[in-house]
Amino acid sequence: MKIEKKIWPEYFQEVLNGNKNFELRLADFECNPGDVLVLREWDPKEKKYTGREIEKEITYVLKTKDLRFWPKKEIEKYGFQIISFK
Repeated sequence: MKIEKKIWPEYFQEVLNGNKNFELRLADFECNPGDVLVLREWDPKEKKYTGREIEKEITYVLKTKDLRFWPKKEIEKYGFQIISFK
């Protein structure tokens, strides 16, 4: 399965450079090892896609509810997932 997600330019570049091989996302969608994560670069200032994208194979998914980056209500509903890819 292919899963498309937005990624901000500074993080996209780190993935492209090979320095960043994981994603921390709200666990409001299903993904599994073997799925393909399509990261589409999103410019938050312009509020539009830049046209750059990269595909990464998901190798591991860890779900948790112990972090506080998102509103408590959404964390309680979805939890977290950390996505590792190659």
